[in-house]
Amino acid sequence: MLKTDLWPRLEPLLARVERPARYLNHEWGCTYKKDADFAFCMTYPDTYELGQANQAVRILVNAVNAAPNLMAERAFLPAPDLIDLMRTDGLPLFSIESCAPLREFDAIGITLPHELAATNVLEVIDLAGLPVRADARAEDDPFVLGGGPCAYNPEPYAPFFDAIMIGEGEEALPELLGVIRKLRLQGAARADILRAMADVPGTYVPSLYRWRTEAEAQKTGSWVEPADAADAALPLCIEKRVFEGFATSSAWEPMVVPYTEVVHDRLNVEVLRGCARGCRFCQAGMMYRPVRERSADNIVDAVVRGLNETGYDEVSLTSLSSTDHSQIADILTRVNAACDGRGIRVSVPSQRLDSFGVEMAGLVAGQKKGGLTFAPEAGTQRLRDVINKNVTEDDLFGALEAAFAAGWRRCKLYFMIGLPTETDEDLKGIASLASRAYDRAKACVPPDQRGSVRVSVSCAVFVPKAQTPFQWDGQIAPEEALRRASLIKRSVKYKAIDVRYHDPATSFVEAVMSRGGREVAALVEEAWRRGARFDAWTELFCEEAWQGAAEALGLDLAHIAQAAYPAGYVMPWAHISAGISQKFLALERKRAAEGVTTPDCTFGKCTGCGVCQTTGADNQLAAQRVAGGSNVREEGGV
Repeated sequence: MLKTDLWPRLEPLLARVERPARYLNHEWGCTYKKDADFAFCMTYPDTYELGQANQAVRILVNAVNAAPNLMAERAFLPAPDLIDLMRTDGLPLFSIESCAPLREFDAIGITLPHELAATNVLEVIDLAGLPVRADARAEDDPFVLGGGPCAYNPEPYAPFFDAIMIGEGEEALPELLGVIRKLRLQGAARADILRAMADVPGTYVPSLYRWRTEAEAQKTGSWVEPADAADAALPLCIEKRVFEGFATSSAWEPMVVPYTEVVHDRLNVEVLRGCARGCRFCQAGMMYRPVRERSADNIVDAVVRGLNETGYDEVSLTSLSSTDHSQIADILTRVNAACDGRGIRVSVPSQRLDSFGVEMAGLVAGQKKGGLTFAPEAGTQRLRDVINKNVTEDDLFGALEAAFAAGWRRCKLYFMIGLPTETDEDLKGIASLASRAYDRAKACVPPDQRGSVRVSVSCAVFVPKAQTPFQWDGQIAPEEALRRASLIKRSVKYKAIDVRYHDPATSFVEAVMSRGGREVAALVEEAWRRGARFDAWTELFCEEAWQGAAEALGLDLAHIAQAAYPAGYVMPWAHISAGISQKFLALERKRAAEGVTTPDCTFGKCTGCGVCQTTGADNQLAAQRVAGGSNVREEGGV
């Protein structure tokens, strides 16, 4: 099936690049499935160190390899030094397992993890030897499929993909590949396969839709319409897929152990999916609803098995809000007992301020205590109410005191600047809150250890995201972001508090990608042709390429990123549904303007977001609590 092995051509190049172990195959745990007749390559549009740590890549490769007749391999974008050598030598992008050219696969999947990966997507397609635009591909070229967080506004990527999958892929991806396989075996034309793919729920095939003008979109309620007016069966709204079997599926996902160090180099066990806390800026909290959790037995068994099979000395219990798991205290107690005496660190990366108390501090990380990250997001209670953060200063100080009394000495506080309704008083509130947090932390530490206390502040520029209540709000201008960041730094009381902020120029590009329509795809392509790639890497981001591309195309990037709209305005992703009703999002935006909070539905009555009705799945935690199930955490503690 895969006929070409590029290793003899690749190996001589590895002595000339940094970290050649990135490109070695036969890692422990990789799968070679020889009996399949359909080959799929799951690709991450960045280096191995980042992509190998991506849990979605791992999950989807395993899901495809578990299906009959299908096989999956992995590919990652090489670092720039090897890319340049490959282009000079005419060497195409290759898979890790077989070192086979991507163009030999039947289908290629490219995840869309964040907006700054856009130019890398084109680098992947071009380096694979394929036309970057889908409409230029030949009959026997592989189908290029997209998915991931950025798929909830697919239009800036639309011309480059044959199909884009919306939602969770454990069931959807093997189903879609099965359709392609069946029709290819029947000798179907590429156009007919594309049309059949559109009938798979959760699949968006951009070439089948015409892009409307703004006037048409606001009149009709959608920016797209069928390119073939006679195709009445083409779905006009693509609903996300939800993996309803998540709760009962095994928490152990077979994983590859890399030869070289990667980010988050540890065993990751997903304990919970979804979050109903309802932060109004948070796309993940909207798109991964409803909330589903795995059982304590399932999780503990996966941890023990995973540590034994991989040899890792750290395990992370991952989710959007792991301390919201109804059995988290029991899970941590049992995992710590199973790992006792083995030097294994247990971490919960997503710490909630209002659920990190004395008991949680004693259960997390055991004897190996690195740093903790808490996210107040805003410096004043007024602004935290606007964004529906639903935590208070007392929650923060209580969490800090519990952590530092339990042995932690480093903590990072995460904030955003440029949130809707933000004022300079809110910015000064960040400095004040950080200074008081530092005082509280030092007070909990023995006098001889106070010199080791570190509290740092990280400020990200707010980026409006699709499918959130703030999708209609604009981003502040980069120069204003710099002013606000400078105000925070000047207002911090102690020099010991390190204040850092994200580059406003890259955040500006993020906002353009997040809010733009199909016209932004031309911007991405032009910026890429002008040399933009690896835009998430500070040292490689090329602002001139993006600005030059915008000027060449006559695009007003400031308008795309910064314009605010009334809640009734039809945004470019109106034909994509995360299951959340637009009425709910509009109501949440109104509540934000009024400073009114909305409770987490897992602790009370339904808030009417609509996801349980539109997806057909239940909010599992809410159902448990209504039924009064055992081992369920009540609001306010574990």
